Amino acid sequence: MTTPKYSQQPKQAGGPYNYIDERVGVSGVIKGFARKIFPDHWSFLLGEIALYSFITLILTGIFLAMFFVPSMGTVTYPMDALPVTEQGNHMSEAYASTLKISFEVKGGLLMRQMHHWAALLFMASIVAHMLRVFFTGAFRKPRELNWLVGFTLLILGLLAGFTGYSLPDDVLSGNGLRIADGVAKAIPLLGTWVSFGLFGGEFPGTEIIPRLFTMHILVVPGLILALVGLHLLMVVIHKHTQYPGPGRKEENVVGFPVFPVYAAKAGGFFFIVFGFIALLGATLSINNVWSYGAYDPSPVSAGAQPDWYMLFLEGALRLTPGWEFELLGFTFSMSILIPGVVIPGILFTALALYPFIEAYATGDKREHHVLDRPRNVPVRTAIGCIIVVEFVILAIAGSNDIIATHFEMSLNGITWALRIAFLFAPFVTFWLVKRICLSLQRRDRELALHGRATGKVVQTEDGAFHSVHRPLDDYELWTLVQHDVHRPIEAGPETTPEGHPRREYKSLKRRSAVSRFFFEDRVEPVTKSELAAAHASHHQLDHASGRKSVSVAHLDTSDQQQIDS
Repeated sequence: MTTPKYSQQPKQAGGPYNYIDERVGVSGVIKGFARKIFPDHWSFLLGEIALYSFITLILTGIFLAMFFVPSMGTVTYPMDALPVTEQGNHMSEAYASTLKISFEVKGGLLMRQMHHWAALLFMASIVAHMLRVFFTGAFRKPRELNWLVGFTLLILGLLAGFTGYSLPDDVLSGNGLRIADGVAKAIPLLGTWVSFGLFGGEFPGTEIIPRLFTMHILVVPGLILALVGLHLLMVVIHKHTQYPGPGRKEENVVGFPVFPVYAAKAGGFFFIVFGFIALLGATLSINNVWSYGAYDPSPVSAGAQPDWYMLFLEGALRLTPGWEFELLGFTFSMSILIPGVVIPGILFTALALYPFIEAYATGDKREHHVLDRPRNVPVRTAIGCIIVVEFVILAIAGSNDIIATHFEMSLNGITWALRIAFLFAPFVTFWLVKRICLSLQRRDRELALHGRATGKVVQTEDGAFHSVHRPLDDYELWTLVQHDVHRPIEAGPETTPEGHPRREYKSLKRRSAVSRFFFEDRVEPVTKSELAAAHASHHQLDHASGRKSVSVAHLDTSDQQQIDS
């Protein structure tokens, strides 16, 4: 009987990786992802800031969850504990544990403040990222579903913020829950039942803090993690969008591979974001709950504002007059229902469906991987600016009491001024932004055809004066002329050549009306023939300026502008 001999092969480098790959088989996926090309632009970092802020939220949230007590049971705060103002006071266990984290747990206050600052930065980066996607048209085919994923992440971010800052059970968070209770009760017919189901009885009840805690640390983060993974997967599948420039087409991506370039950048940028949040948490105090005290349903303090991303809802509630009526024994409180339910519902629904609305107006079925310049899509840019302006107005309205006290102004005067601004600002903003975009397109057209003025004026043999321009380089020229222009969709005749009515005519007429709204006012891009003719004319002038028999004058900037005009 012989003993089998096993070959003793030398150990290869990367043994553990080979061991895993032989059993899981992910080397092909990793190699493919490592070679994935991503374009380079500073605005693409906005999404990364959101991701790294969320990671910071998870890390600090795990620490805080170890010490926070999600209970509304009443306790008496110890007489030997800080802060002194709370000693011997009756409060909920949630509020008492928040104080304990802040004053007794080592690093607790730093973790609380880092968590809060990370939440603010998380929402700010999501909003900025979505604005970048909106203004540049990165939501177009094939990325409509990814836009919906990002929109859902925005809603979940709002929900995570609301459930988070409601947990300490102080006066400020309690006032926010009181507003939520009022909005729930304003829902016709079902309002009371919705409020009872949310709070486990009459407000404030004893169940809301445990329920918010479950939502805040389990349900919402789980959904965000799942959608972030789906969002990144779609980015890899669809390939990353890129800004227009020479060599950049719908079929390619100009940039750097994930490994090693982007891997090194991403790792370093994470520590920059984390360090920035840590610096904010260590140096800037935020959400000092002991300054407000434990929640008491009876008082409502002035100067109480939610975090900035919820300030628009507060402002909408403050701007709406006290409208209510009774019908069939039910009270309809429109002053809460309209700003708290109707307006946000319409706004968020329109925002989620916008990619499909624009696709309906263009009739464009092509895939788009090269981004738009905002000036080349004036209606979309104007709509985005309206959203920003209205949000700013509502945010100011949410702080109208602070403005009134600090600047010694009339609170009613501020409220009425903001009401008028909220109603008329969309029309002024739309007209102004659209005119600016069209003017910038005309300027780009002139630059593409004639180049930049050199300050040189040529008098030709026939006595005429001409301004000499310097042609643009290929990079500048490509950026100005590469875009496509959409034209309104025509509905066509109402009847067929045989005289029969067209079944689709009414739907085409509606579509044509929407399309005219988007694309009726436009500036046609420069054509190849126009560009060739302009370059030939400039070549003749350049040749004439070099002849000795032709007079040449150099102008300063002011004189040059007068001649060009």
